[in-house]
Amino acid sequence: MNAADPLLVFTVDGQRIGLRLAVVRRVIRVAGIAPLPKAPAVVLGVINVEGRIVPVVDVRGRFRFPPREIALSDHLILARTAAREVALLVDAAEGVAEPDPAAIVRGDAILPRLDYVAGVAKLPDGLIFIHDLDTFLSLEEGAALDAAVAPAGSAS
Repeated sequence: MNAADPLLVFTVDGQRIGLRLAVVRRVIRVAGIAPLPKAPAVVLGVINVEGRIVPVVDVRGRFRFPPREIALSDHLILARTAAREVALLVDAAEGVAEPDPAAIVRGDAILPRLDYVAGVAKLPDGLIFIHDLDTFLSLEEGAALDAAVAPAGSAS
């Protein structure tokens, strides 16, 4: 991650999280999520985005926030990992922040092997955890997701 990258800031359970703007395709309102049999637990289901089947991943569950029902005010962040396009279910997308590179602490400087967090940005209005989207799914989860999505993708 380049420390000077702008971040899309979103919230989950009141926690502010940033995602490199370079991996974000767009933000949309929550849509009907179809269940996906045999998908890993972190995958809530799939949505159809312009004819593409996109898995919806559970940011809330991955970060161990308490579960709650999906609200009509929730957002889906369409983003691209190194391996696939995903939709992140979040409470709200706030906007873009451009933290000073000197105000970013790398995740491994805080705690070795800090899962899913590339760093923490110190902003005047609080901290933002910078999410590492490429580590969101384990290799096993990615393989299970690919196997589960393949039949759904061929049905369209």
